[in-house]
Order: sequence, then structure tokens, then C-alpha cells
Amino acid sequence: MTVEALIFDVFGTCVDWRTGVAREVAAATAAKGLQVDSVAFADAWRDLYQPRMEEIRSGGRTYVDLDVLHRENLDATLDGFGIAGHFDEEERAALNHAWEKLPPWPDVVPGLIRLKASRIIAPCSNGSIALMTRLARYGALPWDCILGAGIARAYKPDPRAYLASCEALKLEPAQVMLVAAHNNDLAAARACGLKTAFVARPQEHGIGQVTDLKASSHWDIVAADFPALSAHLDLRNHD
Repeated sequence: MTVEALIFDVFGTCVDWRTGVAREVAAATAAKGLQVDSVAFADAWRDLYQPRMEEIRSGGRTYVDLDVLHRENLDATLDGFGIAGHFDEEERAALNHAWEKLPPWPDVVPGLIRLKASRIIAPCSNGSIALMTRLARYGALPWDCILGAGIARAYKPDPRAYLASCEALKLEPAQVMLVAAHNNDLAAARACGLKTAFVARPQEHGIGQVTDLKASSHWDIVAADFPALSAHLDLRNHD
């Protein structure tokens, strides 16, 4: 079947969460006169991401939006860095919005504009609809709609996250392609019948990154960046 829609992992694939979060943490802690390794703080905050979602995926907790989990993880990270007493409720809420202010990788916006000319494009993220909407406005991400966990009420790699996105577009899974920088995300999508495209982001975790540096399987497309992905799809149209 022809690929009618592209859905995208966002954190890491489309935006540089590590740089964006670290920048917001640096500003918030500097305003308090605190000496904090903002990159280490961002990594520690992100490290709690999967364990907290797993509580929901395993059925141990009812679904809540990622904004709630991010806030719980922020509280835990502030405690871990010994600076919890410096931030009141309002300041914590403000810092939690760091996830709505993440810079896109340089190729993303021009690549998405090119892809949008011929296909539906949308995020398939674990981020909430509110988070994805504000992040899109911040980074000028030209989505056609917002899909993913917010409509499925389930976190990837739960099959519902992928299948609900296809259903929302009234498309068969084989007509939808997931684009991601994470091999495990692509494996879960392929198991649901979606097409797959891998775009490496070797700086997502900094210069010492050791995971997802290359495709670990024969995905439908492996591209260097989003414009290259568009070129691959254009070639397929002419086959």
C-alpha cells in the first residue's frame, strides 16, 4: 500500500530534549544562585521517564498525561539534587513547561514542510496533546494534527498508541509510516503493521551516546535526515 501518512516520534527524533531541558534548568537554578550541572539534571529527569510510564503500561496505575509524570519526576529530581527546598509550587510548575520549549534538530522543520506537501504528518509521541501543541508552536513544527498517547490513552510501545493513531486518520496500518530515531519504537510499530523509517540522532544523549547510532533491523527506509527521508519517499513514488 502507498504510505499516506507519516507519524513521528518527537523527543529525540524531532527535537533536542537534552539541550532544551538543560537550558531551562540552567536559567531556573541560576536565578536562585544555585550551582547545578544542568545537563546532568536533564539526564536524571529523563531517566525517570520510562520507569514512570511502565507503571501505567503494566496496569499498576491508571493513565495520566505525561505532563503529570514529568512533574512527579521533576519533584524527585529536585530531591535527588538536594535543591527541592529552593523551588515552590509555582516555580516547579513553570520549570515543568521546559518540555514545551525544546529546539528542533536543524533538518526537521524544512524536512517536515517538504513531507507535508504530499502526505499527512503528525506526531506519535508519548507527550500529551497540550504538550505537543505548545511544542509545535514553539518550534514551528507544521503538524496536520496531534496523535499518539493523548488520543490512545496509552504509552508507546503499547500497540494502542500506534493503532489508535492509524484509526484516527481512517488509514490501515500499512498506509502509515512511523519515523523514529529509536529502534525499539520502530520494532513495536512494525509489529502493528506500520511501515518504518529510521533517522539516527547520534547527539540525542550527548557525545557519549552508545544506543541507536544505527539501524538495528531492515526498516523500510533508513535516512540521514528528514530531507533525505522525503527524497526516499519521492523515489518510491516514481518506481
